[in-house]
Amino acid sequence: MKKTLLVILMAMPLFFIACTSHKEKEEEAVQYEVTSPVQKDTSYVREYVAQVRSIRNVEIRTQEKGFLQDAYVDEGQYVKANQLLFRIMPKIYEAEVMKTEAEVKAAEIEWQNAKMLADKNIVSKNEQLLAQAKLEQAKASLMLAKVHLSFTDIRAPFEGVIDRLPKKIGSLLEEGEFLTSISDNSRMFAYFNVSEPEYLDYKMQMNNSNKVQVSLLLANNTVFPHKGIIETIEGEFNNETGNIAFRASFPNPDKLLKHGETGKVLMMIPFQHVIIIPQKATYEIQDKKYVFVVDKDNHVISRNITVSAELPDVYIVSEGLSVSDRILLEGIQKVKENERITYKYRAPEEVLKHLQLKTE
Repeated sequence: MKKTLLVILMAMPLFFIACTSHKEKEEEAVQYEVTSPVQKDTSYVREYVAQVRSIRNVEIRTQEKGFLQDAYVDEGQYVKANQLLFRIMPKIYEAEVMKTEAEVKAAEIEWQNAKMLADKNIVSKNEQLLAQAKLEQAKASLMLAKVHLSFTDIRAPFEGVIDRLPKKIGSLLEEGEFLTSISDNSRMFAYFNVSEPEYLDYKMQMNNSNKVQVSLLLANNTVFPHKGIIETIEGEFNNETGNIAFRASFPNPDKLLKHGETGKVLMMIPFQHVIIIPQKATYEIQDKKYVFVVDKDNHVISRNITVSAELPDVYIVSEGLSVSDRILLEGIQKVKENERITYKYRAPEEVLKHLQLKTE
């Protein structure tokens, strides 16, 4: 028994030495993956919250006061240009027209009498001119009365869709009272705000001679089937937000889009000859991004980089790296500064095959 115990005690140091040696060999056998930045042309989609507006949306208001006698349309109805929408009780205005018509006839008789007497030199020419002025005044009053009467028929200014009707038949309306609004949805505008850096990227990357196509992501996360184009950019930045407004125009043949909708404009932003690295090759300290660069002696050295754009799976780097650098791809959390490593090099093209990157 004593001999057996003695053998065990003598064997234990050898066992621990063997384990330690095996562990050191395992550590030495660890290989990290290393790659290089790559320079490519690429593009990505930026999303902007947008407000959708009709190309024409106006309020329909009364121009005369009176009782609402008839409503010839319903909410949501499509109407044609000049179609009769509402009628305000016209009796008072009809009576005014009849009154002024009578005044015109009386003025015509006075003018004819004055002209006849003036031709016979019974009265002066001034009497004739005065009668003529009264006739013209009466005709002007008649024209004005007819205009007021025409305002009792309220018609559509253009083709479009009627909105809500807050007033019912029999309502007493004041001059300027709101009746409804009408929207021309044949084409739609999408307004969205762009930050100053993004605006500069857009102007520097896009060809100003061409209209830039965009898509519209609807509230149900489906893409509107028709492409739009960016038509205009406002002339000034908003001092409070630092943004500038863009306007994109979309065809709307199926009348799917309505005035007041929300969505997201999807704009493809191209980048030419930019440095690209995988996001997983970076780490962050106090809002700054770093990579581990492998030097000529295989030591890993941390280096601060400047990211100009973030794409799915990759970063576009504007400062800090070149295509000749070697960067640590795997094991970022395991290595230490100035640690010497063994690694397996992976070509950047091979790495990018497994990432979401659009190349041109």
